[in-house]
Amino acid sequence: MIRATLFAATLAIASPASAELVTRTIDGNFDDIAFAVESAIVGRGLVIDHVSHVGDMLERTRADVGGTVTLFTAANIFQFCSATLSRKVMEADPTNIRFCPYGVLVMETPDAPGKITLGYNALPEGPMQEVQALLADIVAEAAGN
Repeated sequence: MIRATLFAATLAIASPASAELVTRTIDGNFDDIAFAVESAIVGRGLVIDHVSHVGDMLERTRADVGGTVTLFTAANIFQFCSATLSRKVMEADPTNIRFCPYGVLVMETPDAPGKITLGYNALPEGPMQEVQALLADIVAEAAGN
């Protein structure tokens, strides 16, 4: 019981290991590059749990919340997990659960049409670097490298 309580307390106060965002900007069409991200994820045998259409939501609600700026031409976040890799990193440290699902963002801003930014959150040293390598590989593949 004490161990479970300590574990829950650890999760409750755990903060992100890094606020750093790893990005790469490439020239292209948003829909094509978003499809390339989706294909890179699915092509590894992973299942996309959710696609968050952040750009659409922010634009749809802009007037309702008093917004005056169009932030994105388009912006999505692809969320997914790997059962094998997640088990490995969580066996090393159960609090690594806070990083799951993993996400890759794709965005285009009105001030830079045709410049598509891909990105993911930097992860802490140790076992999570294997997840970061997976994210980097997905971005590289989607970018055509």
